Amino acid sequence: MEDLKPTSANSSPLTPLGFLERAATVYGDCPSVIYNGTTYTWSETHLRCLRVASSLVSFGIKRTQVVSVVAPNVPAMYELHFAIPMAGAVLNTINLRLDARTISILLHHSESKLIFVDYQSIPVILEALSLFPKNSEKPILVLITDDDESEFPASITSNFYTTYEDMVQKGDPGFKWIRPRSEFDPVTMNYTSGTTSSPKGVVHSHRGIFIVTLDSLIEWAVPKQPVYLWTLPMFHANGWSYPWGMSAVGGTNICLRKFDAKVIYSALRKHNVTHMCGAPVVLNMLSNSPDGKPLQNPVHILTAGAPPPAAILYRTEELGFIVSHGYGLTETGGLVVCCSWKKNWNKLPAEEKARLKSRQGVKTIGMTDVDVVDPESGVSVKRDGQTLGEVVLRGGCVMLGYLKDQKATSKSLRDGWFYTGDVAVMHPDGYLEIKDRSKDVIISGGENLSSVEVESVLYTHPAVNEAAVVARPDEFWGETPCAFVSLKANTKQKPTEKEIIEFCRSKLPRYMVPKTVVFKEELPKTSTGKIQKFVLRDMAKALGTSRMSRL
Repeated sequence: MEDLKPTSANSSPLTPLGFLERAATVYGDCPSVIYNGTTYTWSETHLRCLRVASSLVSFGIKRTQVVSVVAPNVPAMYELHFAIPMAGAVLNTINLRLDARTISILLHHSESKLIFVDYQSIPVILEALSLFPKNSEKPILVLITDDDESEFPASITSNFYTTYEDMVQKGDPGFKWIRPRSEFDPVTMNYTSGTTSSPKGVVHSHRGIFIVTLDSLIEWAVPKQPVYLWTLPMFHANGWSYPWGMSAVGGTNICLRKFDAKVIYSALRKHNVTHMCGAPVVLNMLSNSPDGKPLQNPVHILTAGAPPPAAILYRTEELGFIVSHGYGLTETGGLVVCCSWKKNWNKLPAEEKARLKSRQGVKTIGMTDVDVVDPESGVSVKRDGQTLGEVVLRGGCVMLGYLKDQKATSKSLRDGWFYTGDVAVMHPDGYLEIKDRSKDVIISGGENLSSVEVESVLYTHPAVNEAAVVARPDEFWGETPCAFVSLKANTKQKPTEKEIIEFCRSKLPRYMVPKTVVFKEELPKTSTGKIQKFVLRDMAKALGTSRMSRL
């Protein structure tokens, strides 16, 4: 058999972009995207993406160059998940919750050549570009407009090269999209958080996204032609791969610019939604809403981003939602661990079912291996549900690495594993359960934020002597930052909690600002002088669940 070799007939690079071509053939006259009063079919979406891709090439965008998008879940955001890589470029979706300073750093770090900007984000992007280092090349700006847009003065629109719809109209519908030379060519690059000291741009390959997309469809048992409601931000790890997934199954994408519980329930009924995704904060929103009446038809909802409390799962399922729970990271492109449900568990009491479902679960079929190990020795921990270890992963959808950061890449990808930094236990039945986050990551509304970055800002306050930030339970967001500070002895006018919060608000994105500030004479420390954060976590929990942070 030595004479049997790979050829172009059997080794074409795997890519999720081909899903759109197939959708245009199989589901051509079926709805692809619905947004307000606009409906596109799959054949129309296919042509729109080809037109935008051709326009990008005409602008001089080349292979592997980064093209960024700052937009909510509108049709353009969905289409750009195909159009940008169809031009050979690398898709970079940016978190709308970040401030101008952080966005500026990320755009400069990624060397983004062009930015698609939703009209509501014009001010923050223009400010971000104004913060670029002198003599730095600035990216081309393309404006994404909307039906409810306001008129913009020429002083603002003059900053934009063109509009998104103009690119659609002038683009070539017969454009031959640029296929990857290798399935390991980069297709997406997303930042793990809003960190400013060392941004981590996670780069994924066409192969990795292809694998995680099909894997996510199979694990969740998504049928052909579902009706999918976009409550999960597409900028968040590319919507856990479901922009490409919906094209693979010919689904209908219901796009929402913004939402609350009332909007969600209205959309569920109006469009007969079958599937949606969201962090546990979305489940909490739905289960606590006065609009939360039992559903006429069951809706499948996939949750991840933080361990969901069993009580929230219980309340959500009582309304008629069928909740599936999974685990993944930006570095995996989507969910790679899911709490695969066993039929015999259906016989258990509701509270016990909710407890079991709150566990992260087992590897999806597309993953090679998942384990919980001692981070020092790399040896698997006992499967006793008690022994803590670090979650490690191995599989085709693990990232290529971090952009321009070989040190961080080597630290995370070593010994044949991806070390996640997440702390978990392995239960006797082989299901893992996340117990904590290493590096003191706080998960607010499904978004990860670094306590270290918040602390670094607190330390710049002239009255602050020591600072430590931990998670406080929050009724709406799941967790919010709680700051413990001690003041300098010579402080004449002691700042109030409100003043500390306002200080942070002037320097941080809103979601990273502490919602609680606790003043202490001295912060608890170990014998070597390290602040004991586990003590502070207990103090934050003792404060009770915050109920004001929605405001």
